[in-house]
Amino acid sequence: MKTEVKTQGAPAAIGPYVQGVRQGNLLFCSGQIALDPGTGQLLDGNVGQQTERVLENLKAVIEAGGSDLSRVLRTTVYLVDMGAFSEMNAVYGRYFAQSPPARSTVTVAALPRGAQVEVDAIAEIP
Repeated sequence: MKTEVKTQGAPAAIGPYVQGVRQGNLLFCSGQIALDPGTGQLLDGNVGQQTERVLENLKAVIEAGGSDLSRVLRTTVYLVDMGAFSEMNAVYGRYFAQSPPARSTVTVAALPRGAQVEVDAIAEIP
């Protein structure tokens, strides 16, 4: 049975989607950008700082869905500038230091609200 996952620890959806969906033992997390969950405003920072906020938002959704970062199976990273890959990757590596998930990283023309990075995830629920 499909169950919506919501948390105040991550920004509310800014469109017709939900923060996450549980189905069986899987959690599908919508892409997160560097929005402050309290204000809904985009973090005005470099790619590293935005990646940190993105991953904190994603972590909040994953935990609200009954899982944790160690159980993330796959992520997709969307970057506006592939030249910022190393900066993003350094922060990402801190969050997924042990047994990192499978990942794709792609360059996109633009992201919502002028964000520089977005990450979505699929996690296992124990």
